[in-house]
Amino acid sequence: MGPELSAYSFELNKRVDTFLYGRVVWEMMSGYWPHVESMSDDEHDLAFAPIWRETPKIVFSRTLRQADRDTRVIGENLAEEVTALKRLPGKDLLLSGGSNLAATLTELGLIDEYHIVVHPVVLGGGKQLFPTSKDRIGMRLTETRTFDSRTVLLHYRSAEQGE
Repeated sequence: MGPELSAYSFELNKRVDTFLYGRVVWEMMSGYWPHVESMSDDEHDLAFAPIWRETPKIVFSRTLRQADRDTRVIGENLAEEVTALKRLPGKDLLLSGGSNLAATLTELGLIDEYHIVVHPVVLGGGKQLFPTSKDRIGMRLTETRTFDSRTVLLHYRSAEQGE
């Protein structure tokens, strides 16, 4: 992560008061961020670690029953639970990674904005970013930006969110 993408990440996190994760990404995050100081000397990582620790987190999983670090686990009624979370006063919710959860929330029409950062690495495979759907998903491009001459942001709002 270069300095421009790092700065964008911190600006985005200022809008957020809850991080959302699927189980797989949660396991990766919870294994790294609480101990990052002993694992990394990266400036971005060291600056983000306290934000990660202090921000409430919710994990969506059908198999995980509880999570540590005062993290809430939601295993059922995804549409109702996320709708209720979105209605609460406060800042935004942020889902980072997790293609399965993102696909489900997209299918349910529960994502207001997409901040897609393209990292140009050819893998030869991977998961789809968006689910296969019988319905067209309307989105409006609101911003593009290049970071550190190596990644590109595509910022979309769902069509229901308007301009």
